[in-house]
Amino acid sequence: MQGVLAYCRQGFEPELAAELTQRAADAGFAGYARTQRNDGYVVFACEDQALPAALPWQQLVFARQRLALIAELRGLDPADRITPMLAALAGAPHFGDVWVEHPDSDAAKPLAGLARSFGNALRPALRKAGLLSPKEDPRLPRLHVLFVHGDHAFLGLAQPCDAAPWPLGIPRLRLLPEAPSRSALKLEEAILTLLRPDEREQLLRAGMRAADLGAAPGGWTWVLTRQHLRVTSVDNGPLRQHVLDSGLVEHLRADGFRWQPAQPLDWMVCDMVEQPRRVVERMATWLREGWCRHTIFNLKLPMKKRWDETTLCLGLLQEQSGALRTMRAKQLYHDREEITVFASNYSPSQLERDI
Repeated sequence: MQGVLAYCRQGFEPELAAELTQRAADAGFAGYARTQRNDGYVVFACEDQALPAALPWQQLVFARQRLALIAELRGLDPADRITPMLAALAGAPHFGDVWVEHPDSDAAKPLAGLARSFGNALRPALRKAGLLSPKEDPRLPRLHVLFVHGDHAFLGLAQPCDAAPWPLGIPRLRLLPEAPSRSALKLEEAILTLLRPDEREQLLRAGMRAADLGAAPGGWTWVLTRQHLRVTSVDNGPLRQHVLDSGLVEHLRADGFRWQPAQPLDWMVCDMVEQPRRVVERMATWLREGWCRHTIFNLKLPMKKRWDETTLCLGLLQEQSGALRTMRAKQLYHDREEITVFASNYSPSQLERDI
């Protein structure tokens, strides 16, 4: 079997399957998605080896990780799982690393111990077979082994430049005691996931000015101040005192959907609980009017037809924002029934050239 293996949040398999199906069709590839609800992963079968490159990881909204599928192995003997894997990898490229994983689902959590111990046994076997570099080499493709049962596993390949850099596609972030709320983790993950390393360095510089709409109690504002940005926090509710004490925050008691800045800002962020289309319309206004250069915001999705709502909202943002050059969206690990969007009036090439 060939195609794509993608990980997702438990319960969002139908959305990821719908996304893979539509994006593959739009790119001219025929295939079909295979999954079950709460599995935590989706297989999109396609005989064309060019499919994975046509579905870049960063452009997939509901995929935490996207791999080129090498093989599916069923009926593995617990006494010797390695031999059939080596046979399936015959002719595979030289790998720079191997990650042994299990889906992030309730049913698969008992496989964590197997994944850890099996990785220790697999690495020397791969090196002996000439399939794995003596030391970790981030320049080479990475092998993924995904156990979905003790006798059932998938083998996948990740190109480091086009895959999540964390096991299971989950960045392990720690909530610091001084964080005003757990929502701070959402913005921290968004910055790690939606911005390239060079963009993080260029676009989040000390002294830049930002607005946080619906800021209370100050989780997202606090993240921005840790980057030494000056923040106007807009919310009728209170902010944590230590956030105000940073000296970088001006708190305006106002409606985030009505307020607008007196002069253009570098950033606007927004995590308000509102209908997604209303949020998109307001975000588009900010970009179209030039009130900010870059924005990160969340869209709370409905319980049904979440992929349809996602495509509609992202389409509206593109249409109504004017000269929108960059748009990336992901359902993050710290998101729940929502997705997070990064949008900018600057293209990636402009970000490199002008900032």
